[in-house]
Amino acid sequence: MKIAMIGTGYVGLVSGACFADLGHSVVCIDNDEDKLERLHRGEIPIYEPGLEELVKKNVDAGRLGFASWTNDDIGNQDAIFIAVGTPPSETDGSADLSAVYAVAAEMAPRLAGYTIVVNKSTVPVGTGDEVEAIIGKTNPDADFDVASNPEFLREGSAIDDFMRPDRVVVGTDSERAREVMRSIYRPLILNETPFLITGRTTAEIIKYANNAFLATKVTFINEISDICEAVGADVQDVSKGIGLDTRIGQKFLQAGAGFGGSCFPKDSLALTDTARKVGRPTQIVESVIEANSERKRRMADKVIAACGGDVQGKTLAVLGVTFKPNTDDMRDAPSLDIIPLLQEAGANIRAFDPEGMQQAESMLPGVTWGTDSYEVMDGAAALLILTEWNAFRMLDIGRVKSLLTQPLIVDLRNIYTLAEMELAGVTYHSVGRPPVGAD
Repeated sequence: MKIAMIGTGYVGLVSGACFADLGHSVVCIDNDEDKLERLHRGEIPIYEPGLEELVKKNVDAGRLGFASWTNDDIGNQDAIFIAVGTPPSETDGSADLSAVYAVAAEMAPRLAGYTIVVNKSTVPVGTGDEVEAIIGKTNPDADFDVASNPEFLREGSAIDDFMRPDRVVVGTDSERAREVMRSIYRPLILNETPFLITGRTTAEIIKYANNAFLATKVTFINEISDICEAVGADVQDVSKGIGLDTRIGQKFLQAGAGFGGSCFPKDSLALTDTARKVGRPTQIVESVIEANSERKRRMADKVIAACGGDVQGKTLAVLGVTFKPNTDDMRDAPSLDIIPLLQEAGANIRAFDPEGMQQAESMLPGVTWGTDSYEVMDGAAALLILTEWNAFRMLDIGRVKSLLTQPLIVDLRNIYTLAEMELAGVTYHSVGRPPVGAD
């Protein structure tokens, strides 16, 4: 089938490349000429494992291309997916839908023949109705349906999530549109992927409810970790103990510095905004948002306490600044709260991240960036681990001790065991577990 993907950001580029790999003819549309030039040269504007190879494979096979809005063929598609950004409003946290609506208005006069317009962007309830109204008003003769097809891609494993998803959700009341969507996803359906068809409004709610629930699990285990620290318990064993209950499950029960990224913060805020507008405020989700913000501030206090209660004039080595490993995404990363708070307390920060430093440089002024993990440790008073990149799980602890002015590690991702840190002879503070080697 012929598919146009509007937007070459994270969702659009990954989805477009994966649809092409399923055998469809895909053109990714963007209005950023510089980005298009990079894509034509084979340069991928985001870091996602395996994406560069997947794009090249399908471009070489003639199934994937890139074009601007000047492409007159935009209307001659079986499906047009809208995959543009919906960032939170700076005023009330609601989703900014201006890009979605602009795309709808731009495509409307170009539609030729029956087309299904699919909201792939994460959008609140009613967005599909508005997109339908915009297209219908701009081009009354257009033959089209609007559907919702929320994405559930995790950065760092997005290709696998697309190709082997837990489920595919499609929201539409049109049987004609359902058949087109079944055809598009037929290769996955043949692999027995659950294919859930709902009303459009229901599909819009599913995405937000999904991420808000996962954010709640993260926040819950973080609060349990505080209790564990207070009583001397081990939160990792607590997580295993409750996660083995099949009603709960083990995923998203890893204590840490708080959630971040492109989905959980934004989608939780958008859900609470929708709930307030319909007169059904979500006390649980609002509490999750507040607790997560407080969590990041408390992690800065935790680091300062581990450093003896004072970091004035001290150099701290930071490993990892992205919100999670295997991505260069800095959106709502805990580092954006923790590092400035440490700087305000007088600390000098030297940091290294395998992929995120270019993105982070303008967002974290005053940070000195290193070229590898060990360079930033040399002469530092403590090592702070903020992101659980695999490279940081295999540090030479003997070398770490020799570079630091004191053998102090503050691990906000719990990537080392207490036993190995005790054996190594370091002072080790983690999350939700007793400290090792502390006075």
